[in-house]
Amino acid sequence: MQPRDLSAHEAYVPGRGAKEVARDLGMDPEELTKLSSNENPHGPSPDAVAAVENAAPDVNVYPKASHTDLTARIAEHWSLDEIQVWLSAGADGAIDYLSRAFLEPGDEMLVPEPGFSYYPMSARYHHGETSTYPVSKDEDFEQSAEHVLSSYDGERIVYVTTPHNPTGSVLEADEIRALANGVHDQTLVVVDEAYAEYHDAPSAIELLDEYDNLAVLRTFSKAYGLAGLRIGYAAVPEAWADAYARVNTPFAANELACRAALAALDDDEHLERSIETARWAREYYHEHLDVPTWPSGGNFVLCEVGDASAVAEATQERGVIVRDTSSFGLPECIRVSCGTREGTRRAVDVINEVVAEIGPEATEP
Repeated sequence: MQPRDLSAHEAYVPGRGAKEVARDLGMDPEELTKLSSNENPHGPSPDAVAAVENAAPDVNVYPKASHTDLTARIAEHWSLDEIQVWLSAGADGAIDYLSRAFLEPGDEMLVPEPGFSYYPMSARYHHGETSTYPVSKDEDFEQSAEHVLSSYDGERIVYVTTPHNPTGSVLEADEIRALANGVHDQTLVVVDEAYAEYHDAPSAIELLDEYDNLAVLRTFSKAYGLAGLRIGYAAVPEAWADAYARVNTPFAANELACRAALAALDDDEHLERSIETARWAREYYHEHLDVPTWPSGGNFVLCEVGDASAVAEATQERGVIVRDTSSFGLPECIRVSCGTREGTRRAVDVINEVVAEIGPEATEP
């Protein structure tokens, strides 16, 4: 007995955790500065922590009420109808819901390269195929509708990420409009806004009244600091929003996650603090790293360091964990998350020290 042929599938490989690295290095996890997974260095809102504690005694009950409450709160936040909010286990769950709703076997999905590996994974899980469009270093990772449409060939779903991971580049609202107008009527454009809170621009959710071929992904993992609870959502046009009831996983958004997200949405102080810290850290990286960096709208910065694997390994040995972007097809770069002010300063000192010793073979972007 064997599962179906999965040879075309690739496993998602996350960044290594601080406890895992500390164990390998024989260090105390508290000695490490983890800046490899774009997590919120301030953690979750204290209100979200309290909400989890308060809800914990009731986890024997299915999360129907909390799911309904969070859906209503998100809809209110964006001035949407409640059926337009598809709650999910992280934005990844919403990606799967959209694949279930739109992909027939053999349908294609167009995704950015480099980009989030779960886009093509979801297509394959649902017996679809993928093609790619470049987000090119040669063009400073610029994103535009023209770039995407030049690779477009009638795919059923087109994904764009803004701010883009791992580069930090942004696709402006006018470009999203141009893309939605430029694809066929039966093509869904999905705008992944996992890092959108960190960029001062309107959300593509505001375009849902204009387009019925647009969906927007959001998550509580980043700016809201709830990565460990896996809670996110898709915002979709009202015209086909009722498909959610036919494709969603029963109770996939769990009780603790829903209650924490509800509390986090109302803690403006924690959100603003998180955004401001990321804004400060981005500028600090740009100004103080002795290697080329690119502008970023996210809570991370892409840096060109020469041999990324060697640099990432050396910084890790000195207690700073960064993301080697070789898996993204950028073996000369690392991605550094925005930490606290202390953590960010430490990262800059360690990266500069390591690069000076190893010797970057990089050119100005």
